[in-house]
Amino acid sequence: MRILAIVLATVALTACAGRDARGGPIVDMKGVDPLQYRTDLAECQAYADQVGVGGRAAGGAAAGAVVGGLIGAAVGDSDTAKRSAGAGAVVGGARGTGSALREKQTVVRNCLRNRGYAVLN
Repeated sequence: MRILAIVLATVALTACAGRDARGGPIVDMKGVDPLQYRTDLAECQAYADQVGVGGRAAGGAAAGAVVGGLIGAAVGDSDTAKRSAGAGAVVGGARGTGSALREKQTVVRNCLRNRGYAVLN
């Protein structure tokens, strides 16, 4: 039950983080129409929103809980297994979230490059 609560909390936090992590890429704006850029950036971010941050966080948390639980059971008792599963869920959820957020940034950068912008980062 405790592991489920950790997994759900991780998913909820990462869903919020995914919405706020919209820092745009650094683009050379020389000769660029700012209005058109904002339109293109919004469209590219909409494509990036198709990357499932919450799903990756949940999957990472579940995998981390299993691995942590197995390791904890191998080296200790059932309490150690539970604590290890909880820690594994947190680490796995964070890893899944980080991976998804990096992919979202890559989607935005690639989209803008394909539209002719000089993306610097």
